[in-house]
Amino acid sequence: MPADEKTLVTLALVFAPLSLVSVGGGPAVIAEMQHQAVIVNQWMTQREFADLFALARVAPGPGTLLATLIGFAVAGWLGALVVSVAFFLPSTLVAYAAASMFNRWRGSAWHAAIAAGLSPIAVGLVFAGAFAILAIDRGDLLPWGLALAVAAVRLWRPAVHPLLLVGVGAMIFTCARLFVA
Repeated sequence: MPADEKTLVTLALVFAPLSLVSVGGGPAVIAEMQHQAVIVNQWMTQREFADLFALARVAPGPGTLLATLIGFAVAGWLGALVVSVAFFLPSTLVAYAAASMFNRWRGSAWHAAIAAGLSPIAVGLVFAGAFAILAIDRGDLLPWGLALAVAAVRLWRPAVHPLLLVGVGAMIFTCARLFVA
């Protein structure tokens, strides 16, 4: 199999299973995306992954655009297409089937038990993704401090719009980099 075809198959084989375990949404698998892209397959460096993550967060659309950006970085437009189909189609089909069945059980003990059991799993996976991103600059405490401050404000005042917190965090980070460093 030529290298291009092998790369496309590898992309599909990496991202299709991630689609199926993304309980809680795309952010739940960011840590594993980083592990596969940087460590296992060595498609990019830690810094390149962080750059793609930042681009995915700034661009309009879902944060899981990161998967498509990884596919593009690895194999161009065809890689982006393969990863998009592999990452979005399986979870979409499973979510549709699960929602149909889940709605039939609404109000039952099974419905409440499943909902209660999946919540901590989703939260844990999202935290794993956050730690994977924050761990890129191991010696820098500023990103960790900003992340903890934003989390504290969201817990203290949940009505504060997240975009306001992103803007304030970006200003603090920029000022710290320009004037302190």
